[in-house]
Amino acid sequence: MSQNNLLVELFVEELPPKALKKLGESFSNTLFDTLRAQGLTAENTVTTSFASPRRLAAHITAVAAQAADKQISQKLMPVSVGLDANGNATPALIKRLNGMGLDESAVAKLTKQMDGKNEALFLDITQQGAALKEGLQKAVEEAIQKLPIPKVMTYQLADGWSSVNFVRPAHGLVALHGSDVISISALGLTAGNTTQGHRFEAANPTVTITNADTYAEQLKAEGAVIASFVERRAEIERQLTAAAAKQNLKPIEDDALLDEVTALVERPNVLLGQFEEVYLEVPQECLILTMKANQKYFPLLDASGKLTNKFLIVSNINPADPSAVIGGNERVVRPRLADAKFFFDQDRKKTLESRLEGLSKVVYHNLLGSQGERTERVRAIAKWVAEKIGADPKLADRAAQLAKADLLTDMVGEFPELQGIMGSYYAKHDGENSLVADAIADQYLVRRDDLNDASNLVSESLLIADKIETLVGIWAIGLKPTGEKDPFALRRHALGVIKSFELCAATARIADEDFKLSLAKLLEFAASTFTSTSIPTSTIDEIKEFVFNRYQNQLSVFFKPQTLDAVISLAPPLHEVFKRSDAVKSFQLLDEADSLAAANKRISNILKKAESEVEAKFNNDLLIEPAEKVLAIKLVFVKTDADTLFENGDYTASLKALAALKAPVDDFFDNVMVNAEDPALKANRLGLLATLHQAMNRVADLSKLAG
Repeated sequence: MSQNNLLVELFVEELPPKALKKLGESFSNTLFDTLRAQGLTAENTVTTSFASPRRLAAHITAVAAQAADKQISQKLMPVSVGLDANGNATPALIKRLNGMGLDESAVAKLTKQMDGKNEALFLDITQQGAALKEGLQKAVEEAIQKLPIPKVMTYQLADGWSSVNFVRPAHGLVALHGSDVISISALGLTAGNTTQGHRFEAANPTVTITNADTYAEQLKAEGAVIASFVERRAEIERQLTAAAAKQNLKPIEDDALLDEVTALVERPNVLLGQFEEVYLEVPQECLILTMKANQKYFPLLDASGKLTNKFLIVSNINPADPSAVIGGNERVVRPRLADAKFFFDQDRKKTLESRLEGLSKVVYHNLLGSQGERTERVRAIAKWVAEKIGADPKLADRAAQLAKADLLTDMVGEFPELQGIMGSYYAKHDGENSLVADAIADQYLVRRDDLNDASNLVSESLLIADKIETLVGIWAIGLKPTGEKDPFALRRHALGVIKSFELCAATARIADEDFKLSLAKLLEFAASTFTSTSIPTSTIDEIKEFVFNRYQNQLSVFFKPQTLDAVISLAPPLHEVFKRSDAVKSFQLLDEADSLAAANKRISNILKKAESEVEAKFNNDLLIEPAEKVLAIKLVFVKTDADTLFENGDYTASLKALAALKAPVDDFFDNVMVNAEDPALKANRLGLLATLHQAMNRVADLSKLAG
């Protein structure tokens, strides 16, 4: 069958910029998948996606004009229905064959095959391969149907009667197989070989595509359009870097903004703009946000990361004199910056403390009260945490008290993304302690990868308190995460708590201090702060399990499931999970590990079957068999070493010390009957095993490592 490259383009009005990248990928992927399913593509077929503000397109190599015929075995009906007792065709079978254009002579060609528990009649037939026109029609319809459209609109077609539903009105359809037009239709359009170039920059308004392979180059040369999203994005990034370098500055890094701007222009042209330096008195986070969110500009930073009064504009036109474009953008951004300055100046006229009373009128959740009530709970938890991690409880309390006050400021009302950040600026302006101000800004931290993040333990106190209060409160009213739904970001809150525990514990180790914060006790205390809601112990247990499960998922890239199960099944102190898992990982490399894990599992099963709870102690005088005497002697020495190493936090060495028990444990099980007839001997041997079990499972439950 003849093969050629295929080009399909759907030309539309401006597509939603934040969705364009996904729309382009979906369109090309679905086209390819549907054509492949019909046998119209080759093994080496390559798909290239194109997406610009006004077009979705795909270039697919090695597409056949006609798919190859294929042999298929078609099921007709059960043998009991198609053949009578003598093996002759029944009227039902004859009717089915006639419906397929066959007569009774085809009965001899039928085969019998098992279909589940019953035997069925099958007919081997040659299925004609799909023609490209029909196959492409199906592929385009499916590609349009499966587009991840954020919001559909309905519009009338040219006839004035018909209407279609699509993301934006469509005005053109191109379908070329090589240089041949494939006359398919979609959205009231019939495919041709012409498309539109750039609205203002195109050499010719209408571009006639000569061949599927010339599409991208013709659009660039004749239509002044870079059709490829990837190529256009790279060109914008190149121009941004070059323009910033001329000023000895650097553009702010923002992949989401870069994607959005790429979806807004067809032929990018980066220009330099600037604003009055007086606006730099406003916190740079405000200025950066308003330039990015409202104007899609790229603010420029100096070498130290400080905002300058210059910014980059990604224009969709390239005039000989760009001054009018630059001037227009500067006039547009100025009122935005003036608003930000006004909000900042107005907000500073009132202290954060003066706004606290207003929090009682802000609903947090109808089942959990106001933000004011929530603030009191977070204050109590923050003070409690601060006492455990070595922070100043008074400062932690103050940070928690002021943490949400900026919700009532004009700046945060306009830019909710600046919660905490603005509170920190206003706290400094009010003369609050710098640790308090920093904690207010840090309360919304999501990603933290450095120990320096915990340099302010007041921040950590507030972070932990805020996230734990949310976890306990939201969980208690029945809004825990389900499947992919997690509207209150409880999974993220759990990871935040884990990270804070790790950082605070590391800080304590550096200071050679004990880490006193316990997840279980923290959850219990947090629950006690909900005075109007009774929170049962079962809820606390669920949250604790949830946090450990999140940690297990997070660590799955470093450790095997068995390793993590062994550690987390003991619910150890949260900050020790990684360290213990690393120790178990090292233990698993020992030659003795498998044998000891299997023995541990055996001991666990024996102790579970005991008639009553077995106490971990034994009497040397009741040790009769040589194997149990040797094990008891060896156990005393090994347990002493392992326990000492465990208490010193050297979990790796503690586990490795257990390797010396392999031989005596194996010998014990080979030569000693645990369930002796003498009750005293039996009880003593169970006590010996319980002591062994206790010694082996301090770091982790080693039975989880057994196959």
